[in-house]
Amino acid sequence: MGNTEPQSTILERAEPEPETPEVSEERHRKRVAGYIQLLKDENLNFRWRAAEALGDLKDPDAVEPLIEALRDPFVDVQWLAAKSLGKIGDPRAVGPLIDALKSGDKWLRTGAAWGLGKLRDTRAVDPLILLLKDPKKIVRKNAAWALGNIGDRRAVPALTECLGDSDSDVQEAVNAALASISGNPS
Repeated sequence: MGNTEPQSTILERAEPEPETPEVSEERHRKRVAGYIQLLKDENLNFRWRAAEALGDLKDPDAVEPLIEALRDPFVDVQWLAAKSLGKIGDPRAVGPLIDALKSGDKWLRTGAAWGLGKLRDTRAVDPLILLLKDPKKIVRKNAAWALGNIGDRRAVPALTECLGDSDSDVQEAVNAALASISGNPS
């Protein structure tokens, strides 16, 4: 006619056991491995979603596969791989991201600039300064942001030159970068 067991006992049994650190780590490793595998899938949607997800997981095992993804045939994957490399923060990504700044595609240049800004490696300063004259405003804006985030004073003269940029969003990014650098004692 019904359950005669007290309601509190039923609820207590329904609560899952807490996950041990080992189980959690194993689940993380499997997730990373799965996304790395998806970076090579035929389906473009799987590849770009994997590139984005790997950045959120911030696992160093994803760095080399994401560097390879910078050469994916589709820029959707490339620019998300560049941003994810910045999120992970591994210095192995600096050289490949600097190389990506030379791409003919504005989205890869944008993602690479953003990634380098997150990495805050001073090796990127001179290549990013060159992007301040890029024909695409989104690239100039991200280069200015990246230079401000890196905080190296070598960027000040080039940023100051860009205060008169024709785009107000770029001007705003340049002003923010200069303010950020002026607050940086390096």
